[in-house]
Amino acid sequence: MYRMLIAVALGLALTPAMAAAQAKAVTEGETLELTATIEAIDYGSRLVTLKDTHGNFETLEAGPEIKRFHELKIGDTVTFRYHEALVFKIRKPGEAAAASDNKPVTVKRDKGPRPGGTASREMVLGVTVKAIDPAVPSITAVTDTGRVADYRVQDKNNLKGLAVGDRVEITYTQAVAISVK
Repeated sequence: MYRMLIAVALGLALTPAMAAAQAKAVTEGETLELTATIEAIDYGSRLVTLKDTHGNFETLEAGPEIKRFHELKIGDTVTFRYHEALVFKIRKPGEAAAASDNKPVTVKRDKGPRPGGTASREMVLGVTVKAIDPAVPSITAVTDTGRVADYRVQDKNNLKGLAVGDRVEITYTQAVAISVK
């Protein structure tokens, strides 16, 4: 999870692999947060070495999307926040497919004195329903890669007619933010 959060946040881009790489299901209002300190920077190779609060080091490449890379400094504190919103649509077996699949990434760069920004996108993920909890409401589902995750559902009416074993598509939003202090 650590490497995924940092890689995504530094790249300010979300990829379809993010859904498969996520280790913990996130429900409405939950945000995974990680803080690290910049320990080394190779400006020529665009490499940043980060140290987290547990003393773990990770060196990552900052792609060309990072427009303010040259403003990063050793000792800066970098905070990464990843949020996966609740499911707002479930396409059940036999329903017409959505007009489009995953939407493009929306990137908003901070205009403040330090580098930072937010990237978000609407995701569509095919899953098989493993369990249904109408009280929450939520589903437990298995992805194509075999990952089991819980997904909170915005409208409990989406659960009507849904059965364990159904192959469905869920639509949700992912967002990642990075701030440097």
